[in-house]
Amino acid sequence: MTRKVYTKEEWQSAVTRLAENRRVFAPAKEKQYTAFKKVNGQNDFDFDTLKTRLSPKGAVFPQSERMFEFSLNPQDADSGIMHEAPKGHEPQVVFGLRPCDAMSFKLVQPNFDNAEYRDPWWTDRYEATTFVGLGCNQPRQTCFCTSVGSGPFSEKGLDAIAYDLGDDILLKAVTEKGEELLKTLEGGKEAADEAVKAAEHLAQEAEKNVPSAVETDGLKDVGEKALFDADFWKENFDGCINCGACTYACPTCWCFDIQDETYKGDGLRMRNWDSCMFPLFTKHGMGHNPRGDKYMRVRQRFMHKFKYYLEKYNEGPLCVGCGRCVDVCPANIDIREAVRLMNHYSKQGH
Repeated sequence: MTRKVYTKEEWQSAVTRLAENRRVFAPAKEKQYTAFKKVNGQNDFDFDTLKTRLSPKGAVFPQSERMFEFSLNPQDADSGIMHEAPKGHEPQVVFGLRPCDAMSFKLVQPNFDNAEYRDPWWTDRYEATTFVGLGCNQPRQTCFCTSVGSGPFSEKGLDAIAYDLGDDILLKAVTEKGEELLKTLEGGKEAADEAVKAAEHLAQEAEKNVPSAVETDGLKDVGEKALFDADFWKENFDGCINCGACTYACPTCWCFDIQDETYKGDGLRMRNWDSCMFPLFTKHGMGHNPRGDKYMRVRQRFMHKFKYYLEKYNEGPLCVGCGRCVDVCPANIDIREAVRLMNHYSKQGH
């Protein structure tokens, strides 16, 4: 696979120039935060912040998306008939996503693209996207990616990966998509053996420095009902305020709601991110809510990621260990503690 070295100035210039011919997303400053933004030639790139405020999942699964358009004007010949809203599925590149975020797309894919159902909007965008990762030299305190099958320099879900060598960036192709990108990306030079060895050493050291770990070895053995009925859910997680911050920050949360919006005679059917933390998420039309208590909604979130997903797809868990949910939770609920309790419960013979 091709390896090229860029100075950091060349790297940012190459990203900007590429955006002249195709849609490109990269981490950029947004007030006091860093977020993945569409590159427009005026971006204040930020490749140093380890975790963006939100993951780049919006590049494939927009937070709000027009599904269909319709008219309510009786004078229109097709009044009341829905037409698919125009969508852009042109080739795009996501630069600078962390390996955990890249892996999230592979975990989410079975939900949107499987033998029974294919979501054309998600899959078309995913297939049109080239993912260029940026390894994590110094994982943060809430990171536990190595416990869930990823790592600071994991290549899962990536087409190319970048290594920050200080003054330079080493860019390595991982897939054919990555090879094609390196051919079209301006600047850089072939990586010398010294730079390749420095990148390999960087990855090895970062792997050793992941600060957190969780055990998941017992989760497949415990019965769903036994774990569902465990008493630790209410005892430990009733403090959740159901704000939904964890689900919006999570790269693997895929829940959405569909709503119709009208203005005068024009109508839109929208798909918007939703959250299993919200009381309305499971409230029935007749008023009953099967997850009426706060801890029940927390239980659903963790059971989905660390039990139901494993049972349904025989892989997982549905977590990449980014730690964003820990960082943003105002009630100090820690997913690592939830997994510890779940795994320990399974080892007690339940």
